[in-house]
Amino acid sequence: MGRHREFDVEKALDAVLCVFWRMGYEGASYADLTKAAGVERPALYAAFGNKEAMFRRALDRYYQRYLDYIPEALALPTAREVARHILYQAAELTTRYAENTGCLGINGVLAGSDEAEPVRQALIDARAAGQARIQERFEQAKAEGDLPDTADPETLAAFLTAILHGMAVQAKAGYSRRMLEAVADQALRAWPEPDAPTLS
Repeated sequence: MGRHREFDVEKALDAVLCVFWRMGYEGASYADLTKAAGVERPALYAAFGNKEAMFRRALDRYYQRYLDYIPEALALPTAREVARHILYQAAELTTRYAENTGCLGINGVLAGSDEAEPVRQALIDARAAGQARIQERFEQAKAEGDLPDTADPETLAAFLTAILHGMAVQAKAGYSRRMLEAVADQALRAWPEPDAPTLS
Protein backbone atom coordinates (compact mmCIF):
# COMPACT_ATOMS: atom_id res chain seq x y z
CA MET A 1 0.00 0.00 0.00
CA GLY A 2 1.39 3.44 -0.97
CA ARG A 3 2.10 6.00 1.65
CA HIS A 4 -0.70 8.53 2.12
CA ARG A 5 0.22 11.97 0.87
CA GLU A 6 0.44 14.40 3.76
CA PHE A 7 -0.38 17.53 1.81
CA ASP A 8 -3.29 18.97 -0.14
CA VAL A 9 -2.49 18.37 -3.80
CA GLU A 10 -5.00 20.96 -4.99
CA LYS A 11 -3.54 23.68 -2.78
CA ALA A 12 -0.04 22.67 -3.85
CA LEU A 13 -1.06 22.98 -7.50
CA ASP A 14 -2.46 26.46 -6.88
CA ALA A 15 0.81 27.45 -5.23
CA VAL A 16 2.86 26.03 -8.10
CA LEU A 17 0.63 27.85 -10.61
CA CYS A 18 1.34 31.18 -8.90
CA VAL A 19 5.09 30.58 -9.03
CA PHE A 20 5.00 29.83 -12.76
CA TRP A 21 2.70 32.81 -13.34
CA ARG A 22 5.10 35.13 -11.55
CA MET A 23 8.43 33.71 -12.71
CA GLY A 24 7.75 31.87 -15.96
CA TYR A 25 8.67 28.28 -16.70
CA GLU A 26 12.44 28.62 -16.76
CA GLY A 27 12.58 31.28 -14.05
CA ALA A 28 10.86 29.01 -11.54
CA SER A 29 13.36 26.75 -9.78
CA TYR A 30 12.52 23.56 -7.91
CA ALA A 31 13.45 25.42 -4.72
CA ASP A 32 10.81 28.06 -5.56
CA LEU A 33 8.22 25.42 -6.36
CA THR A 34 8.80 23.26 -3.30
CA LYS A 35 8.86 26.28 -1.01
CA ALA A 36 5.56 27.57 -2.39
CA ALA A 37 3.94 24.13 -2.25
CA GLY A 38 5.26 23.50 1.25
CA VAL A 39 6.56 20.02 0.42
CA GLU A 40 9.86 18.35 -0.36
CA ARG A 41 10.94 17.74 -3.94
CA PRO A 42 10.24 13.95 -3.94
CA ALA A 43 6.67 14.58 -2.84
CA LEU A 44 6.22 17.18 -5.55
CA TYR A 45 7.55 14.72 -8.13
CA ALA A 46 5.25 12.00 -6.84
CA ALA A 47 2.21 14.26 -7.10
CA PHE A 48 2.87 15.99 -10.41
CA GLY A 49 5.80 14.38 -12.22
CA ASN A 50 8.70 16.45 -13.54
CA LYS A 51 8.78 20.22 -13.98
CA GLU A 52 7.30 20.13 -17.48
CA ALA A 53 4.39 17.95 -16.36
CA MET A 54 3.89 20.23 -13.37
CA PHE A 55 3.75 23.29 -15.64
CA ARG A 56 1.25 21.63 -17.95
CA ARG A 57 -0.98 20.82 -14.99
CA ALA A 58 -0.66 24.40 -13.78
CA LEU A 59 -1.47 25.74 -17.25
CA ASP A 60 -4.62 23.60 -17.46
CA ARG A 61 -5.64 24.91 -14.06
CA TYR A 62 -4.97 28.50 -15.17
CA TYR A 63 -7.13 28.17 -18.27
CA GLN A 64 -9.98 26.57 -16.32
CA ARG A 65 -9.91 28.91 -13.35
CA TYR A 66 -8.86 32.26 -14.77
CA LEU A 67 -9.85 32.28 -18.44
CA ASP A 68 -13.48 31.29 -17.98
CA TYR A 69 -14.39 34.72 -19.36
CA ILE A 70 -13.50 33.47 -22.86
CA PRO A 71 -16.46 31.06 -23.22
CA GLU A 72 -18.63 33.71 -21.54
CA ALA A 73 -17.58 36.19 -24.22
CA LEU A 74 -18.16 33.78 -27.10
CA ALA A 75 -21.78 33.41 -26.01
CA LEU A 76 -22.49 37.16 -26.27
CA PRO A 77 -24.79 38.28 -29.10
CA THR A 78 -22.43 40.45 -31.20
CA ALA A 79 -18.81 40.22 -32.30
CA ARG A 80 -18.09 43.65 -30.83
CA GLU A 81 -19.44 42.54 -27.45
CA VAL A 82 -17.28 39.41 -27.68
CA ALA A 83 -14.18 41.51 -28.31
CA ARG A 84 -15.01 44.07 -25.63
CA HIS A 85 -15.66 41.46 -22.96
CA ILE A 86 -12.42 39.61 -23.72
CA LEU A 87 -10.34 42.81 -23.77
CA TYR A 88 -11.76 44.24 -20.55
CA GLN A 89 -11.57 40.95 -18.68
CA ALA A 90 -7.98 40.51 -19.81
CA ALA A 91 -7.14 44.00 -18.55
CA GLU A 92 -8.65 43.07 -15.19
CA LEU A 93 -7.02 39.65 -14.88
CA THR A 94 -3.53 40.71 -15.92
CA THR A 95 -3.50 43.45 -13.26
CA ARG A 96 -5.58 41.71 -10.57
CA TYR A 97 -2.71 40.36 -8.47
CA ALA A 98 0.24 42.58 -7.64
CA GLU A 99 2.65 39.64 -7.61
CA ASN A 100 1.17 37.84 -10.62
CA THR A 101 0.79 40.40 -13.38
CA GLY A 102 0.53 39.51 -17.02
CA CYS A 103 -0.74 36.20 -18.39
CA LEU A 104 0.72 32.77 -17.72
CA GLY A 105 -0.18 31.70 -21.26
CA ILE A 106 1.84 34.58 -22.74
CA ASN A 107 4.68 35.13 -20.30
CA GLY A 108 5.24 31.46 -19.43
CA VAL A 109 7.86 30.96 -22.16
CA LEU A 110 8.11 33.56 -24.91
CA ALA A 111 11.62 32.36 -25.70
CA GLY A 112 13.70 29.79 -23.90
CA SER A 113 16.36 27.13 -23.99
CA ASP A 114 16.14 23.94 -26.01
CA GLU A 115 14.96 22.14 -22.86
CA ALA A 116 11.99 24.51 -22.63
CA GLU A 117 10.97 24.10 -26.28
CA PRO A 118 8.18 21.54 -25.59
CA VAL A 119 6.60 23.93 -23.09
CA ARG A 120 6.96 26.90 -25.44
CA GLN A 121 5.30 24.87 -28.20
CA ALA A 122 2.49 23.82 -25.85
CA LEU A 123 1.78 27.49 -25.13
CA ILE A 124 1.83 28.32 -28.84
CA ASP A 125 -0.66 25.52 -29.48
CA ALA A 126 -2.93 26.66 -26.64
CA ARG A 127 -2.96 30.23 -27.92
CA ALA A 128 -3.66 29.03 -31.47
CA ALA A 129 -6.59 26.96 -30.24
CA GLY A 130 -8.01 29.99 -28.44
CA GLN A 131 -7.63 32.15 -31.53
CA ALA A 132 -9.35 29.50 -33.65
CA ARG A 133 -12.37 29.55 -31.32
CA ILE A 134 -12.58 33.32 -31.63
CA GLN A 135 -12.26 33.12 -35.42
CA GLU A 136 -15.09 30.59 -35.54
CA ARG A 137 -17.29 32.96 -33.52
CA PHE A 138 -16.48 35.83 -35.89
CA GLU A 139 -17.28 33.65 -38.90
CA GLN A 140 -20.68 33.06 -37.32
CA ALA A 141 -21.06 36.81 -36.78
CA LYS A 142 -20.28 37.51 -40.43
CA ALA A 143 -22.76 34.88 -41.59
CA GLU A 144 -25.42 36.53 -39.39
CA GLY A 145 -24.71 39.99 -40.85
CA ASP A 146 -23.17 41.23 -37.60
CA LEU A 147 -19.90 41.94 -39.42
CA PRO A 148 -19.59 43.61 -42.83
CA ASP A 149 -18.95 41.61 -46.00
CA THR A 150 -15.44 43.08 -46.12
CA ALA A 151 -14.52 41.73 -42.67
CA ASP A 152 -12.07 38.85 -42.50
CA PRO A 153 -12.79 36.73 -39.41
CA GLU A 154 -9.28 35.24 -39.43
CA THR A 155 -7.65 38.69 -39.48
CA LEU A 156 -10.06 40.00 -36.84
CA ALA A 157 -9.25 37.08 -34.54
CA ALA A 158 -5.52 37.64 -35.09
CA PHE A 159 -5.95 41.37 -34.43
CA LEU A 160 -7.80 40.75 -31.17
CA THR A 161 -5.28 38.18 -29.92
CA ALA A 162 -2.35 40.42 -30.89
CA ILE A 163 -3.84 43.20 -28.75
CA LEU A 164 -4.40 40.73 -25.90
CA HIS A 165 -0.82 39.47 -26.07
CA GLY A 166 0.53 43.01 -26.09
CA MET A 167 -1.64 43.91 -23.10
CA ALA A 168 -0.29 40.90 -21.19
CA VAL A 169 3.30 41.94 -21.86
CA GLN A 170 2.58 45.53 -20.84
CA ALA A 171 0.80 44.39 -17.67
CA LYS A 172 3.92 42.43 -16.76
CA ALA A 173 5.89 45.64 -17.33
CA GLY A 174 3.69 47.54 -14.89
CA TYR A 175 0.88 49.06 -16.95
CA SER A 176 -2.21 49.81 -14.89
CA ARG A 177 -5.65 48.40 -15.49
CA ARG A 178 -6.82 51.90 -16.45
CA MET A 179 -4.19 52.17 -19.16
CA LEU A 180 -4.94 48.69 -20.49
CA GLU A 181 -8.64 49.53 -20.67
CA ALA A 182 -7.70 52.65 -22.65
CA VAL A 183 -5.77 50.38 -25.03
CA ALA A 184 -8.86 48.17 -25.29
CA ASP A 185 -11.01 51.21 -26.10
CA GLN A 186 -8.57 52.25 -28.81
CA ALA A 187 -8.71 48.78 -30.34
CA LEU A 188 -12.50 48.81 -30.31
CA ARG A 189 -12.55 52.10 -32.22
CA ALA A 190 -11.10 50.16 -35.14
CA TRP A 191 -13.81 47.49 -34.93
CA PRO A 192 -15.78 47.04 -38.18
CA GLU A 193 -19.44 47.96 -38.07
CA PRO A 194 -22.13 45.84 -39.69
CA ASP A 195 -23.23 46.86 -43.18
CA ALA A 196 -26.11 49.29 -43.16
CA PRO A 197 -29.39 47.66 -44.23
CA THR A 198 -30.29 48.41 -47.83
CA LEU A 199 -33.54 50.22 -48.52
CA SER A 200 -36.00 48.21 -50.56
